[in-house]
Amino acid sequence: MSSRDVILQRIRSGLTNAVVAGFADLHEPPVPEVWPRTNPESATLVSQFRTELESLSGESILCPTMADARRQLAQLMETATWPRLGSLDRPLTRELTADLPVDRVDWVTSDWTPPQIEQLPAGLIVADALLADTGSCVVHCSTATERLMCYLPPVCIVVARVNQLAEHLPAAWAPISKTCAAKDSRGEIVLITGPSCTADIEKILILGVHGPKRLVVLLVG
Repeated sequence: MSSRDVILQRIRSGLTNAVVAGFADLHEPPVPEVWPRTNPESATLVSQFRTELESLSGESILCPTMADARRQLAQLMETATWPRLGSLDRPLTRELTADLPVDRVDWVTSDWTPPQIEQLPAGLIVADALLADTGSCVVHCSTATERLMCYLPPVCIVVARVNQLAEHLPAAWAPISKTCAAKDSRGEIVLITGPSCTADIEKILILGVHGPKRLVVLLVG
């Protein structure tokens, strides 16, 4: 019997005879509260999120209604002269783009290649949660295509509802962990905090080196 087998046998014996080993009364320790929750009002969360995002060169547009969000999206496309934009197919993106002509929206599917996604003027995705303390968007990407939509288009547009705001990551962890624990859940969680930037060369801040140069968050509600 090898040393490994001996160790494993001792572990199995200890687990089987917990009472004899003196481990019967052990319980899983409580989860430590690293960041206490203060449960601020929605207006406070909105203000903090927008301030943090804009400090990172990101943009936020507060839209009281979905109709306002549709007008803001159309204005963004007109101002930036985007002939079209690519979007992930979600109920919220369908609702947001309902007033756009059919030929102005490309619905990105899993068979799209990276070069195709890279050629999009802008990409539209949906946040699963927003973190007010860092101005971050939490996005669940179940496929490689969905993940690339966060990185390859030069402009990333994120749409979310105000009620998805949480004061910090621990406060948003319950719905996130529920999504991850689902049997059919795949992929990963991406945290988007501002547009891509680096200051590696002579401490000069450059945007868009490793991902989108521009990030716009449409906050609906």
